[in-house]
Amino acid sequence: MPHTSAPRTPTRRASIPPCLLYPNRRLRTVTLGALPVLLLTLLATSSSIPGTNISLAVPFAAMGPGPSFNTLGDFDGKQVVDIQGAEVDKTSGNFNMTTVAVRQNMSLAQAVSRWISSSDTFVPIDQVIPRGQSREQTEQENQQAFLTSESAATLAAMNYLKRPVEVEVMQLVPDSAASGKLSEGDVITAVDGTTVTEPAQVREIVQKKKPGDEITVTVKHDGATEDKAIKLGKHPDDENTPLLGVTMGAAPSDGVKVDYNLEDIGGPSAGLMFALAVVDKLSPGELNGGKFVAGTGTIDDTGKVGAIGGIEHKVKSAEDLGAEVFLAPADNCKEAIKNHPKDMTVLKVTSLEDAIHQLDAYNRGDGYTTCG
Repeated sequence: MPHTSAPRTPTRRASIPPCLLYPNRRLRTVTLGALPVLLLTLLATSSSIPGTNISLAVPFAAMGPGPSFNTLGDFDGKQVVDIQGAEVDKTSGNFNMTTVAVRQNMSLAQAVSRWISSSDTFVPIDQVIPRGQSREQTEQENQQAFLTSESAATLAAMNYLKRPVEVEVMQLVPDSAASGKLSEGDVITAVDGTTVTEPAQVREIVQKKKPGDEITVTVKHDGATEDKAIKLGKHPDDENTPLLGVTMGAAPSDGVKVDYNLEDIGGPSAGLMFALAVVDKLSPGELNGGKFVAGTGTIDDTGKVGAIGGIEHKVKSAEDLGAEVFLAPADNCKEAIKNHPKDMTVLKVTSLEDAIHQLDAYNRGDGYTTCG
């Protein structure tokens, strides 16, 4: 009988998932899929491409409340407004200068975060750093404006108090007409034989000249009077404008010395509050009535108060600090009250003399002018 074998059952192979057969393929897929996410995250959170000079910063700056300083008080162990050579009247209360914090070079994520979580306002970066200028150049200009505001505050205060002043050389522009001729600390007493007592008088005489003209500057240097012949240069922004090349300040000529001890603050907007502090320290009584007064505003040699930027942030900062009164330049009044401060009176001022008058009226309880 023929032998027959039982039919074989086909062998079934176990099914292995492709991801186990080709593990590298899955890894590549995951990696390639994650790359766009990683790149987008990098672009959103970085202000530049690492290892390059390519900027990824948003073309906007964020402006918000900045630090505030009492010009009647101390900072880092020094009087903010330090007066020597005269009897200083006792003061109390506050005359706070206010500032705006400006944030630049933000990544997209940082900008969105500030927009959601803060009261900052956003402005095109060109409003902070003019087109064609570097950040360093802008910072230098702001620092120069701050020094000029100190000088103008001193002159405005001395004029209000009817104290004599003189023109002092504060800084020299490197490689300028005055470089090597004048020195920091020199007192300019005359230009071409015309007596000068204020920086504006020197500027007026120079501006009537042409580049290349020679002028005679009479100075007091180390106790001696000297005549300096100086050939005027050209202004870097306008070759038809003459340039002497000095930063001048007004200094009291009766032995009084006024120093301002704040650093790393830029711009001219502290002028009014500096001038008020000088007047308050050199006159009897208290201009602020012992109250917490804050404010802002540029000031010129005549005491006129000018408008500034970002005042809504300065008002908010002052209100948060508990100020009772805020002094606002007349031309800034609309912006100053746009957020409707509730617990602070915003006074409208046009000059140093007007600010003192408004404070006196407020302390009496009538006759003052608000921005409302």
